[in-house]
Amino acid sequence: MSHILDELQARGLIAQHTDIDALRAAMDEGPITYYCGFDPTGPSLHHGHLVAVILMRHLQNAGHNPLVLVGGATGLIGDPRDSGERTLNAEEQVKEWTDKLAGQLSGFLKFDGENRARIVNNFDWTSELSAIDLLRGLGKYFRMGTMLAKDTVARRLASDEGISYTEFSYQILQANDFLELNRRYNCVLQTGGNDQWGNLVGGMDLIHKTEGKSVHVLTSPIITKSDGTKFGKTEGGAIWLDPTMLSPYAFYQFWLNTADADVERLLKVFTFVDLDEIDAIVAESVEKPYLRLGQRRLADEVTTFVHGEEATERVKEASAALFGKVNPTNLDGATLRDAVAELPSAPVTVGMPVVDLVEALGLEKGKGAARRIISAGGLSINSVKVEDPEAVIAQEQILPGGLVLVRKGKKNLAVGRLEN
Repeated sequence: MSHILDELQARGLIAQHTDIDALRAAMDEGPITYYCGFDPTGPSLHHGHLVAVILMRHLQNAGHNPLVLVGGATGLIGDPRDSGERTLNAEEQVKEWTDKLAGQLSGFLKFDGENRARIVNNFDWTSELSAIDLLRGLGKYFRMGTMLAKDTVARRLASDEGISYTEFSYQILQANDFLELNRRYNCVLQTGGNDQWGNLVGGMDLIHKTEGKSVHVLTSPIITKSDGTKFGKTEGGAIWLDPTMLSPYAFYQFWLNTADADVERLLKVFTFVDLDEIDAIVAESVEKPYLRLGQRRLADEVTTFVHGEEATERVKEASAALFGKVNPTNLDGATLRDAVAELPSAPVTVGMPVVDLVEALGLEKGKGAARRIISAGGLSINSVKVEDPEAVIAQEQILPGGLVLVRKGKKNLAVGRLEN
């Protein structure tokens, strides 16, 4: 692509923008400074934040200067939701979440080199605002008609619960963030999710009124699936980026289970794979859909970006072990436990007859049936065929994580779990 904005548009990473020709001209003059804000509404970022992070990384890779804003102040207030007032979290909780988000975000951008990223916290300047400063210094630039007309505010006003002044004032604080970053770092571009369009434009207008400058706004789309439904969520909840809240194995499996119709778009949005290569992957996937090449590349790329190459390799090895393709004895115990979390399981002890374990796992009804399947060569322990119907579980068969993989035939897999 001849220009980063063309690249972002081709990838489907731009939903709305202000004067994009003016932004292009500003970029052509030299590196610009841009920012995106992340509020600490929980202990971790999730896959929705990942779109904003990836857009930031694309801009940084093109030579521009990123500011990563964590909302230590705005997180105390809460951006209005479509329905229902937010519960105000304790200040100590918001501070803890702010620190966690800053730590996560520091792994996604480059913090060295000429265009290194910086993390800023809007608590630093918002906490210094007095009531007079807020009303006289900022409030006079905002018109009630404009504030009331914003979609979320209008919906809340029309609802039974209404909206508090606390949440109503959020848009002023976010606009002030753009103003402060413009003054402190000459930041001229704010990016964010498309649901933030009104707040982003509010900051642009505030800078124009107070500083007489023209700045820019660009939003990324809210990702949906090909059927129009919301993209994300697993049975356990959100697609968290924190490995303690969603294991790298479960994270990898989420992307691996992407529908064929969504693969091309998600490869463009969530990875940095060259667009021509994505075209080639998609073309080969059409010819050989059973190989799930697009899903595998998507899962590899996103998991590596979020959790690192080593975690991705551990996940793939654990998956291969479940299908009997690699020896599981040297696998990471924690990853292996994540991989077998949904399998049928039963307690196992060293010295336990294999037929007892097979029966306990429900792979066969009764010890006689278990002996017959062993005699027929249809049972394996940790991918090694069991030949003796009287065999017992040996200490060396206990895998890392205290597990024993038991397979009947090709498709029936269960796990024995060593009791403490």
